[in-house]
Amino acid sequence: MGDLPPEIQIALLRVLQEREIERVGSNRAIPVDVRVLAATNRDLDTLVAQGKLRQDLLYRLNVVPIQMPSLRERADDIPVLVDYFIGRFGKKSGKKFGTIDKRTAELFEAYQWPGNVRELQNVIERAVLLSEGNIFSVDETWLKRQGLQFAGPTMALNGALQRQEKEMIEAALAESGGRVSGPGGAATKLGLPRPTLEARIKRLGINKYRFKDQLSN
Repeated sequence: MGDLPPEIQIALLRVLQEREIERVGSNRAIPVDVRVLAATNRDLDTLVAQGKLRQDLLYRLNVVPIQMPSLRERADDIPVLVDYFIGRFGKKSGKKFGTIDKRTAELFEAYQWPGNVRELQNVIERAVLLSEGNIFSVDETWLKRQGLQFAGPTMALNGALQRQEKEMIEAALAESGGRVSGPGGAATKLGLPRPTLEARIKRLGINKYRFKDQLSN
């Protein structure tokens, strides 16, 4: 949605406002009753400020916003996605895998996945096509080196950052009485989208409900 040319934005806005379309070459309006699902990885508020996206179109499309956290914020989803893609591409290529190499599983969980689910899908499809046995594995060099976190000092730093992140989230939850969303919620205090904060709370094992009574104490 963030890359629509101005003329397409105007046409789409008219469809959403007037609830009618015209076939190419015709001047007869046809009433339509549709719902539009729009997706983007762009910052739409910035595009509006830059004059690249119509604000009235954004209002029309942004009725029920859903923000999807990146894959690195949803580490618990990685094993599920890995199993799904292995089964999908394995069936397509006529291969069946009995197990996943332990090193590969650790690599997938440690990697930051800058390309999100599409990168994971690409890596798995490549591995399935090149694998000859029944053990699924990948070559570490396929992943960008900056995403790896296997070195001892890096792992220690990562653990320290996670503890700091957990402390910040718990402090925000304590201030908001365990509330995540809303004007006074922890997500607003931390400047994070609610789905992103929910994913981090789950990943860090934080019990948000234990903060609910702290404001009244």
